[in-house]
Amino acid sequence: MKKLFGFLLAVLIIYVIYIDLTVGTLPSQFTQQVDAKIQTQNTELKTETDIPSFEAQVEPGETVLSIVEHQLDKSLPVSISNLIEDFRKLNPGETPEKIQIGSTYHFPDYSK
Repeated sequence: MKKLFGFLLAVLIIYVIYIDLTVGTLPSQFTQQVDAKIQTQNTELKTETDIPSFEAQVEPGETVLSIVEHQLDKSLPVSISNLIEDFRKLNPGETPEKIQIGSTYHFPDYSK
């Protein structure tokens, strides 16, 4: 039984190494360029809304809520569900849960 388990483990390891070397597990430079083009197109397709907004680049550890509160220097004057809805209107195709570090997004400005 130990020999069978060892054989299956060896086959699994060889298979994983083969997939890693042929397909890879890290995104290639090509996919990063395609992602950048898609993001640029999403920014260009931004619909005009009557929501006042500001642009900010996402830093490590930041969330939509923390960025907006930092801009206001106080707590959020609207509900979180309204913030999420406004963020989605300002950034079509983007969700607040999946913002990327280093990317620039439009955030609702509730300072007025």
